[in-house]
Amino acid sequence: MTDPLHADLLEIAREAARRAGELLRDGRPADLAVAATKSSPIDVVTEMDIAAEKLITGLIAERRPDDGFLGEEGASTEGTTGVRWVIDPLDGTVNYLYGLPTWAVSIAAEQDGETVAGVVAAPMRGETYQAVRGGGAWATGAWDGERRLACRPAPPLDQALVSTGFNYVADIRAEQAEIARKLIPLVRDIRRGGSAAIDLCDVAAGRLDGYYERGLHPWDRAAGDLIAREAGAVTGGRPGERPSGTLTVAASPGVFEPLQRLLTDFGA
Repeated sequence: MTDPLHADLLEIAREAARRAGELLRDGRPADLAVAATKSSPIDVVTEMDIAAEKLITGLIAERRPDDGFLGEEGASTEGTTGVRWVIDPLDGTVNYLYGLPTWAVSIAAEQDGETVAGVVAAPMRGETYQAVRGGGAWATGAWDGERRLACRPAPPLDQALVSTGFNYVADIRAEQAEIARKLIPLVRDIRRGGSAAIDLCDVAAGRLDGYYERGLHPWDRAAGDLIAREAGAVTGGRPGERPSGTLTVAASPGVFEPLQRLLTDFGA
């Protein structure tokens, strides 16, 4: 049975993600400006990232004023309730900047350090993915009604479709490209979508057999990691570790271990 608090947190996250997604989709100006940069000149922060995070934190603070926040665009408060919201208001900023559809709003709620609810809204897909700890993963989209998500049955690794992402710092990108070069002959193919949150949800939905990336922040992976796990995927980092900035891996159970082992051997 779902904890009533977790169900409430999920509903708040759903509403905040929906409203932020509508703001981003409908309010994107034709002359979208780059307001600042993050780690390098091509890793942009747009004015819309900032507006979306302000909308999300404002809505949540109205409902739960004593909770904490960790947001990509600067929201950071401790709170007093044991609940912290981990927010990426626009995951896939470069895609959004260029008018590509693969971007999302990602909102997770943690209780005492454990993610208990997560929502990823992908407005240009018309899809929303969600999970509560112990309650499975679900999605709404072009299909009728709400659909329960389940990762794909594990194929042999050489038939696995795997996604990854690249850092915006040139030296790290070069290392990641070398790992991808070594991996690609050993799997069916590699995809690069540009949104970690959506990649994790695509593992959950059975659209990918696996996903890995180095350099993710907590807000990049928090909601998507829970959704993937609740859909039956295995997630982790380096062997024996949880997903982290060092390495995040998510895959069908039979793909996870061999993929993680290869990535470790390749120096990921």
